Amino acid sequence: MSGFASANDLAEKNVSFDELGPGLYGWTAEGDPNSGIVIGDDGVLVVDAQATPNMAADVINKVRSVTDKPVTHVVLSHYHAVRVLGASGYKGAQIICSDVTRALIVERGQQDMDSEIGRFPRLFRGKESIPGLTWPHITFHRRMTLWMGRREVQIIHVGRSHTAGDTVVWLPQEKVCFAGDIVEFGATPYCGDAHFADWPATLAAVQALGAEKLVPGRGRSLMSKTDIAEGLAGTAAFTSDLFAIARAGVAKGATLKQVYDEAIASMRPKYGAWVIFDHCMPFNVSRAYDEAKGLDHPRIWTAERDVEMWQALEHGAARSGELKG
Repeated sequence: MSGFASANDLAEKNVSFDELGPGLYGWTAEGDPNSGIVIGDDGVLVVDAQATPNMAADVINKVRSVTDKPVTHVVLSHYHAVRVLGASGYKGAQIICSDVTRALIVERGQQDMDSEIGRFPRLFRGKESIPGLTWPHITFHRRMTLWMGRREVQIIHVGRSHTAGDTVVWLPQEKVCFAGDIVEFGATPYCGDAHFADWPATLAAVQALGAEKLVPGRGRSLMSKTDIAEGLAGTAAFTSDLFAIARAGVAKGATLKQVYDEAIASMRPKYGAWVIFDHCMPFNVSRAYDEAKGLDHPRIWTAERDVEMWQALEHGAARSGELKG
């Protein structure tokens, strides 16, 4: 079997560190996972930890270029390994996530860790530095407000979309939003654990905040309302197009392989140039097909299921086009 599409993605990305306002920065890396920086009166909050402590050190080095205040808080926008496993690199920081995200770590954190490291090895540089799963010190239900001195930071579990626990960090006075993977820009949304039917309402909730600058989960910092509108619209179009194909396929009794082939043929002309398109699509179609068939709670991805799915969809290894649970 040929490896995952991501196995050939070996080029290191150039990092941008964009000032969004006084003491607010977007750490972005040409389509690799982004982080956000909020500098308060006495400490620093980081949004999304990166995948390993070694990679977290790259974020910390950028923080040190603008302040010597300690990193006191790390907010996890959701539970995926590529976002959270670097948290131990922020020594002494309080880890914050939604109660739903913590429940997902309990349910599937170890399987997700094993799965993601196998799929995309470049994004886990220094994986030997990971001490284990990341556990929060603080969880919240729906929303919490953190005062970093005079700076108000709202942490909001805004709805289900990329995962069930998706959280944004919102600076209401500065009108800056760190949106995690609810919003992407020029990057293929990963939908393997998604809730497609809920995603439009979650995007609408992000839009209703009225952000003037926004850092997406992947892609460059969005520095104007026009950029933000483009990011919201692009993410909405991709996810709705894919779910429509899955629902139509399920309605006519198509196999997963048939729906996958249709999705690739229909969506590649419009979205194929977005980063990680080929890597994401088998996972995306698998979840869209499940949800179209009525499975609300996403099945857990394991390293074994990843390989089975990849063989079936990329190489037609499953006779019926279906995958085992």
